[in-house]
Amino acid sequence: MRKIFLNIMLVVGISVASYAQNVPFEKSSFPDKKDEYKEAKAQLKMGDEQFEMGEFAYRNALPYYLKAQAFNPNNDMLNFRLGVCYTHSFEKAKCLSHLEKAFQLNPKIDPKIQFYLGYGYQLNLQWDKAIAAYEAYKKTVSTKETPEIKLVDKRIYECQSGRELVKNPIRAFIDNVGNNINSPYNDYTPVISADESVMMFTSRRPGTTGNGVDEGLNEPFEDIYVSFKKGKTWTTAVNLGEPVNTNEHDAVVSLSPDGQKLISFNGKKNGGDMFISDLKGNKWGEPENMGKAINSKGHEPSATFSFDGKTIYFVSDREGGFGGHDIYMSKVNAKGKWETATNVGSILNTEYDEDAVYMLPDGKTMYFSSRGHNSMGGYDIFKTTLENGIWTKPENMGYPVNSPDNDVFFQLAANGVHAYYSTANNGGYGGQDIYRITLLGPEKQPVLLNEDNLLASVAAPVSDFKADKIKVEGPKITVLKGIIRDDKTKEPLEASIELIDNTLNEVIAVFKSNSTTGRFLVSLPSGKNYGIAVKRDGYLFHSENFDIPATADYAEVDKVVDLKKVEVGQTIVLRNIFFDFNKATIRPESANELDRLIKLLTDNPTLKIELGSHTDSKGSDEYNQKLSQSRSQSVVTYLIGKGIGTDRLVAKGYGESVPVATNDTEEGRQQNRRTDFKILSK
Repeated sequence: MRKIFLNIMLVVGISVASYAQNVPFEKSSFPDKKDEYKEAKAQLKMGDEQFEMGEFAYRNALPYYLKAQAFNPNNDMLNFRLGVCYTHSFEKAKCLSHLEKAFQLNPKIDPKIQFYLGYGYQLNLQWDKAIAAYEAYKKTVSTKETPEIKLVDKRIYECQSGRELVKNPIRAFIDNVGNNINSPYNDYTPVISADESVMMFTSRRPGTTGNGVDEGLNEPFEDIYVSFKKGKTWTTAVNLGEPVNTNEHDAVVSLSPDGQKLISFNGKKNGGDMFISDLKGNKWGEPENMGKAINSKGHEPSATFSFDGKTIYFVSDREGGFGGHDIYMSKVNAKGKWETATNVGSILNTEYDEDAVYMLPDGKTMYFSSRGHNSMGGYDIFKTTLENGIWTKPENMGYPVNSPDNDVFFQLAANGVHAYYSTANNGGYGGQDIYRITLLGPEKQPVLLNEDNLLASVAAPVSDFKADKIKVEGPKITVLKGIIRDDKTKEPLEASIELIDNTLNEVIAVFKSNSTTGRFLVSLPSGKNYGIAVKRDGYLFHSENFDIPATADYAEVDKVVDLKKVEVGQTIVLRNIFFDFNKATIRPESANELDRLIKLLTDNPTLKIELGSHTDSKGSDEYNQKLSQSRSQSVVTYLIGKGIGTDRLVAKGYGESVPVATNDTEEGRQQNRRTDFKILSK
């Protein structure tokens, strides 16, 4: 019996010894470490001073508390405050070990210990433990109608959402974009061009313009940085410089689809306003305030352009919203000014905050971050689509793209394969980092070394995976890009680019090529017949036609456009003149192209031209000759009816005699069926 009793006592002793005891932060607890105690006590005091300033200073308290905790890891209050501070940091998940330790040392350390424990478990994907802790906390609150209880109930709902989302993860790789872009400081809000060739982002690294320091956070002011993609690698980011970056906070907001306009945020007035700059050659112009229709006395942190640049969606916490920050929209009027903004409505906006809105250049798909809907905690990224003028119910992007922490500023490349966003993860370079998401889509799972690699962690990225070999259901869009040059000198030219809906005979948008490089970038949502007209004074216009079915997948067209000067002998193909099948009847969608030709002839009143029409080789030579002559005469007759003198126009049918491509393929035959004009005299 004595032996059994001793064994029981031994087990109890081991069990008791395994639980740490609270060690007060007092001199008597460390009689042999007086010097170390003095330093640790000083660190604790400085940490407490920051902590007692309120939530905005919790992050500043962390380094002091960590030094004190290294000396005394078993103090209940210190562990509790460390945990609370971590919940306001960029490494929130680290809060849990300290909160668990505080609870173990003293379950009554603070009335809200169960609340913070619930959050700690939530951040670490331990959903059931989180819900249990939240429910335990609710029992300690005297009234059930407080905002605090509402918050706890929301957190419980987030855990329920998170549990379901984690059960069905999306197939994606998430990789840190590397130290050419990320730094040991906070790097966030990535903005990319439609073709994924340019990235701008915001950083709080040292060397900010004006060397300003945010005293509240003890961090440098925000500045905008830029990086360019060379092959598969991003170049070392450089500060965008003045005039976009100033002595105040400057953050990137949005890049227009053609890459020629930049919206930035400047924190000088009204809690921060949005400004717009134009790219002039290789230099961004002076930012201009976007005006009262967009900016208010409230906070406007993010915005995005529609594909044609005529609509802007942005976020604001102005009065009259559904709660917190809401999504608004504004259109450009006939005078080129933004109209009074309107709220996009309750389908997207909630009583909580929405932010980081991004419109795909397909004209209908929007991504945004929200604390509402079925978020798993903090901001989650959601997707919605504009169908017949109504937004669809927002869809959570899922795990692992979303986490219980804040996931914001999601930007999807037009190809639908890669996306970029900013988040804070263990294993990053420091603070918030920018990550690239490779979306694998619902296709058959690739064969990898092991199943765990299907969801790549940032600690072990699988950036070597051949993602380009997996077909992803991306946006229905064609990206047209290239260079506009002088036909003879090959020097880059600045020119206007008109985008026309041929069916409606409407100019959808007007873009410009870069004045230094001649480069241009135009997004064409699927489902339309587009006319493209490139124009510059002193040159003949250049036209292209893109008939893109609604079912067309993502495509990228790289084109060099050589503009010809108005000189005798120059020939231009009119690619947007259409005739009825096997007839000489001009179809209505030819109107814009013919109007451009009329303007050219009006602006050059002595110009004399030949209108030529060509066919493919199908049909007899005689039939093709007759059809082409009738078609060219139809164009001449149309121009005469619009006031162009008969003596300035010559109709010429060439039939199939002057092919520009093979007649053995449909693509070649289509190129051969054309109308052109040649300058006979000036």
